[in-house]
Amino acid sequence: MADASISVRRGIPRLQSQRRKLSSGVNRLLFGVLVAMLSTSPVVADSNSVATTTGTLAVVVRTNDVVEAEYRKLMEEDDRAQETVDRWIRENQEFASRGAGVPNAELNRRIMERFEPVRTGYEDFIRRHPDHAPGRIAFASFLGDIGDEEGSQSQLEKALTIDPKNPAIYNNLANIYGHSGPVKKAFEYYAKALELNPSEPTYYHNLGTTVYLFRTDAKEYYAITEGEVFAKAFGLYSNSMRLDPQNFPLASDVAQTYYGITPLRTDDALRAWTNAYSIAHDDVEREGVQLHFARIKLLSGRFDEARGHLNLVTNSMYADMKQRLTRNVSEKEESARTNAPAANQGKDVK
Repeated sequence: MADASISVRRGIPRLQSQRRKLSSGVNRLLFGVLVAMLSTSPVVADSNSVATTTGTLAVVVRTNDVVEAEYRKLMEEDDRAQETVDRWIRENQEFASRGAGVPNAELNRRIMERFEPVRTGYEDFIRRHPDHAPGRIAFASFLGDIGDEEGSQSQLEKALTIDPKNPAIYNNLANIYGHSGPVKKAFEYYAKALELNPSEPTYYHNLGTTVYLFRTDAKEYYAITEGEVFAKAFGLYSNSMRLDPQNFPLASDVAQTYYGITPLRTDDALRAWTNAYSIAHDDVEREGVQLHFARIKLLSGRFDEARGHLNLVTNSMYADMKQRLTRNVSEKEESARTNAPAANQGKDVK
C-alpha cells in the first residue's frame, strides 16, 4: 500500500506563479502534503492600455480587457477565501491540540459559508462568459477544493471543448480520473499534458505518482513488470526534480515512494529524505521529515537512532504521530530482544 500522503497537483491558468498553497489540513500539517495549484498557461492579456490622443492621455478599454480584469478579480477573491480557510484550519488544529478547537461540523459550516460568494461569483462569470476557458478551469479547481468532483469534471470537459490544446485541462481531468477512475484514462491524459507542455514539472510529478499508486493498472497499461513500474515512476520523478529541484512536496513524494518497495532500500530512502530535509522551508516541514527518518530507522531495526530523530520533534501538531512511533520503536525493540535468543538456539556462541 502506498503512503496515503502522496497527492497529485492541479494546474490552472494564472500569471505564471503559484495560485495558492493550502496548509494541510491541507498542506504542511501532514508534513509534506501540499495541494499546489501551479500555473501552466500563458500570461493573460494586460488589462487596460493607455494611448495618447491630441496631447491628452486616454484610457482605451477593450471588451476582452474588461473580461480579463473581472476574471483576475474573481481569482483574487478565490485566493483570499482560500487563505482565510487555510488559516482557520491551522488555528483550529492548534486549538484542538490544547482542547479548545471548534467541532468539525461547525468549522465545515463556516468554511462553506466563506466559499459561497466565491462560488456564486464563478457561476455568474461563466453564465455571462461561457466560452472563457480559463474561468471554467479556475472554477473547476475551486469545485474540486470544496469536494464537488462531479461539478469540477463537468467544467473541465466544457473547457476542453473550448481550448483543446490547453495542457492544464488534461492534467486536471487526469487528477479526477486518478481519483475516481478509470485510472488508465489518467495515464492517457497526463501523457497528453506532457505532450503539449513537456517542460512542466507538475505533469511529470503527477504521472509519476499515479504510476506508483496504481501499479497493477500501470503494469497492464504499459505492458511492463512491477520492477519496471517502479523504474518508470522514479524516471518521471527524476524529470520533475530536474525541472524543479527546490520543490519540497515533490522531494517528499519521491522519498515516500520507497515505502512501497520490498525489501526496503534503506540507504536510498534515507538519501531521498535527506534531500527533502535540505530544501524544507521551515521547522514544520523539517520536523515532519524527522518523523520519516525515525520511521525508516525503525523499519531497519536502528532503534536508538529512531529515538534520536523523534526527540527532535517538538511541534504539538505531530504529538500523536510521535507518540505512535515512539510506542512502535519500544515494541519492535522488545520483540527483537525477545526473539534474539530463539534465533541463536542451536548455534555455538563464541
